[in-house]
Amino acid sequence: MKTLRQYLPGDDVIQLVIRLGLLAFLIYWTFVLIRPFVPILTWSIVLAVALYPVFGALSGLLGGRPRLAATILTLINLGIVIGPATWLGLSALDGVREFAGGLGAGNLVVPTPPAAVKDWPLIGPQLYELWAQASNNIRSALREVAPHLKPLAGTLLALAGNAGVGTLKFLLSVLLAGFLFPYGSQLVAAGRGFLFRIVPEQSEHFLELAGATIRAVSQGVIGVAIIQSLLAGIGFKLAGVPSAGLLAFLVMLLTIVQIGAAIVLLPVIIWIWFDKDFTTALLLTLFLGIVGVLDNIVRPLVMGRGLTTPTLVIFVGVIGGTLAHGIVGLFIGPIILSLAWELTVAWIHADRVAAASSPADRRTLT
Repeated sequence: MKTLRQYLPGDDVIQLVIRLGLLAFLIYWTFVLIRPFVPILTWSIVLAVALYPVFGALSGLLGGRPRLAATILTLINLGIVIGPATWLGLSALDGVREFAGGLGAGNLVVPTPPAAVKDWPLIGPQLYELWAQASNNIRSALREVAPHLKPLAGTLLALAGNAGVGTLKFLLSVLLAGFLFPYGSQLVAAGRGFLFRIVPEQSEHFLELAGATIRAVSQGVIGVAIIQSLLAGIGFKLAGVPSAGLLAFLVMLLTIVQIGAAIVLLPVIIWIWFDKDFTTALLLTLFLGIVGVLDNIVRPLVMGRGLTTPTLVIFVGVIGGTLAHGIVGLFIGPIILSLAWELTVAWIHADRVAAASSPADRRTLT
């Protein structure tokens, strides 16, 4: 086997090595410079792909004016981020700070059962006694483990402190997505050309699959979870539930990872029946009950196709994205990991089909 030195003179080899080294250094330095903007760019691309059908429909209604459609859609997105999302985020941060402060000071309190529980027929006295014992035991346990949980309090406070940066990243992503809308066809053509160089036979299929996966996860999982958490937060605020923003954030998180909001909603509904009159409790229960099943009704309508990504992949994406990129990573993590999963599965399936087909079948397909 001939070496590189046999093809090139010594001086040319040295020049080639120097040029490759400089190129590698420039690539590395470029990556270091743009690395802080990777989450913003990724989230803006996700928003552009997810909302591109809406942009196309709006552009058609406006008589084929893409720039005006992009401006209107961007203003609507900014209104959603600056308004309800910011309210939910600030309320959640207050709850996190309060919880972290109590955790660090070791004075977390567990509510005692209301006296009205004793008046319940049949099970009232037994339930009251059991609840009171559990409350006292949990308080004692929390006092013992509180010193060991102080590092967790610091982590929660640090996460709350970085939320402002996450909100700014959201705003920049929405603005950048607005600039990407009018150039959607050119970006699709560029993506098709890139995939053609990697997987020539499956480039069109992979491009469609990538777009469908991004829309399915962003609209059917992330979008529905945000809407559900906002509605739940409104219900919590109307009911006067303590730490309403934090509970609404937990609803969003549990909905994203496909666990469901019932874990949060059921205790809140029980608390409402203890604290409110019959009419108010009934109305709030009906409202929160509708919110609780909203994802099961809206998600299949929004997604357009069944999401085959396993729940574990979405869960890992949520945790890994949050650890890597903060609040923004909470949303783009499951989307990127779901996209990687779907493309990998499709690639393996295509290879298996190609390996199982006969040479004659391959000539027929080509």
